[in-house]
Amino acid sequence: MARNQIGFNIPKGAFLIPVAVILLIFIAKSTKTIGPGEAGVLFERFGEGINTEKTYGEGFHFVAPWNDMIVQKVRQQSISDQMNVLSLNGLEVRVDGTVWFRPDYENLGKLIKTKGVNYISDILDPAINAAARSIVGRYTPEQLYSSKRDVIEQEILEDAQAELKDQYIIIERVLVEDVQLPNTIKDAIERKLKQEQEALEYQFRIEKAEKEAQRQRIEAQGKADANRILSASLTDKILQDKGIEATNKLAESTNSKVVIIGSGKTGMPIILGNQN
Repeated sequence: MARNQIGFNIPKGAFLIPVAVILLIFIAKSTKTIGPGEAGVLFERFGEGINTEKTYGEGFHFVAPWNDMIVQKVRQQSISDQMNVLSLNGLEVRVDGTVWFRPDYENLGKLIKTKGVNYISDILDPAINAAARSIVGRYTPEQLYSSKRDVIEQEILEDAQAELKDQYIIIERVLVEDVQLPNTIKDAIERKLKQEQEALEYQFRIEKAEKEAQRQRIEAQGKADANRILSASLTDKILQDKGIEATNKLAESTNSKVVIIGSGKTGMPIILGNQN
């Protein structure tokens, strides 16, 4: 044990404790874990700020204690919003939508350097709102409410993608979940759609009846043509031969019968059977 000037004994190796603490702090400040679906960019405090050349993937990384690792989600994400927009005729409608997006992994450093970590609220939201207002303004409330939703989704997607083309944000899908109109307009549209549906159904029944009548006319015409052809081919001679043929067949039967030949030049035979 050593003895200091005021008489206290200092254990050997006691000076190592502060060194160990400093070393632990250094190690803690020099490591960073990036979780699943995340990536990081390095902020070099004594360099040029954000390093835009490298994106760090998932896992454990050593970082100089004077630098910082900025971690961001890079998997697919979604944001939902409600917007009050004007239709083609100036009517205000509310559109509920969701957008699926992700940051450009390879250019994450450029995104953070130029747009900041709040790029969703600062860049993405305004671009989506502007695209939605522009596209929705091209359609009437009836089109928004009924048949044009798929088209509107695609047009908003394409418009937003063009707006964010060089912003290092990838928009993958736009979904228009609901379009809410004033009740009076909504009721009027629903009544009109119902009337159109009833008219289509009535037209379908008329067309079906016309097709059935046409079928019956064709069938009747076919039968009439067949009867006419048959009548034209049945001469007196053919009828007489058929009668004689039938008489011969009956005469050859083992059953008892009486055969009475018709009178006249062209009289047909009359067969009376079962005469005991």
